[in-house]
Amino acid sequence: MNDQVLTALKNRRSIYQLGKNVSQKPADIVKLAEDIIMDSPTAFNGQTVRAVFLFGASHDKLWDMTGARLKSEVPTEEAYQRTLDKINGFKAAFGTILFFRDQDIVTQEENDFVLYRDNFHDWAEQGQGGAQQAIWAAFAQNNIGANLQHYNPLIDDLVAKEFDIPSNWVLRAQMPFGSIEGQAGEKEYLAREDRFKTFG
Repeated sequence: MNDQVLTALKNRRSIYQLGKNVSQKPADIVKLAEDIIMDSPTAFNGQTVRAVFLFGASHDKLWDMTGARLKSEVPTEEAYQRTLDKINGFKAAFGTILFFRDQDIVTQEENDFVLYRDNFHDWAEQGQGGAQQAIWAAFAQNNIGANLQHYNPLIDDLVAKEFDIPSNWVLRAQMPFGSIEGQAGEKEYLAREDRFKTFG
């Protein structure tokens, strides 16, 4: 069996020690990610995945806003400092991709295909996961590290205002990416017999 896809997925890890020493140009990174999103599957070909790419001052602004927003959510100064340390690790990266769901399309699908109405939200989330994983694996193939964060919905309004996000785009995840400055830890796996069944 050809296992090139498996190899790419094994190389995709959560890298938290990120830096700005990326050899690729921002435009090339954006083109790669855009192409992957364009060719990633979505239910009924709804194409519900949206993305915003942040570099430089815009990238820094996102993580500064996030750090400031979290101050009211963290109970102690000591805990807040640990939170800021984590946020500054994301800020140290080269850039960030913001992933969004186009809610207008989901709502339209719910109205057009009433028989499947209860599924379109979940299917749109599956589309998110597919696109995010594919970009993550492609980054790994290009020696770019990444991790996936979910500070939504706490930062939704701040992000929408700062980056002029359409009202029908719903923030789903943030992917900081950059040079790999530290390796991922060991990955643990559940036993196969607890996860899979085969018949036939």
